[in-house]
Amino acid sequence: MRTEPIRLAVFFSGGGSTLQNLLDHIASGSLNARVEWTLSSRVDAVGIEKSRRAGIPCLVLPRKEFTSHEEFSQAINLHLERHPVDLIVLAGFMCLYRFPPDYNGRVLNIHPALIPSFCGKGMYGHHVHEAVIESGVKLTGATVHFADNEYDRGPIILQEALPVLDEDTPETLAERVQALERELYPKAIRLFAEGRLRVEGRRVRILPEEGS
Repeated sequence: MRTEPIRLAVFFSGGGSTLQNLLDHIASGSLNARVEWTLSSRVDAVGIEKSRRAGIPCLVLPRKEFTSHEEFSQAINLHLERHPVDLIVLAGFMCLYRFPPDYNGRVLNIHPALIPSFCGKGMYGHHVHEAVIESGVKLTGATVHFADNEYDRGPIILQEALPVLDEDTPETLAERVQALERELYPKAIRLFAEGRLRVEGRRVRILPEEGS
């Protein structure tokens, strides 16, 4: 059983609400982790100030200043090489990121829908919830998965559904999905830290706790 905190790097593009949720879980003792550094793809992201208030170094790399995904990823990976972590957590990170091969199986993402539905390029935030409501589906939810080098792909770790109500708006649906995300992401990180995730092809097997 792991005793030392798992070392995290948290990547975001906006408000940093997922970062704050993880910091709250760490502070409460429910997540044995330490955020070593963060990355923002925008200079105006609110999450930058949240990171700095918590005393966490934040690397700001504006995506628009790079000519390609590859160039952007290379800049991130240079920093990652100098400041390695156990796990990269994508937390509302709106950019395609091509991570090094040795981080395969060590990058997590969360998506505000039930992958493989309502996902892919351009499907983020309210765009997802608007599409869900317009489609008429009765269920949506949240998905935590291992990331690969494509949008919203990679083996699914945790997935939980909630109903789409007749009176839902994108705003009300987003609020309920975000509450679900706040539960699922720390849980997935704990499972990773405990060594309880085994990838078998496209499936992730969750192993029982030691001694159970």
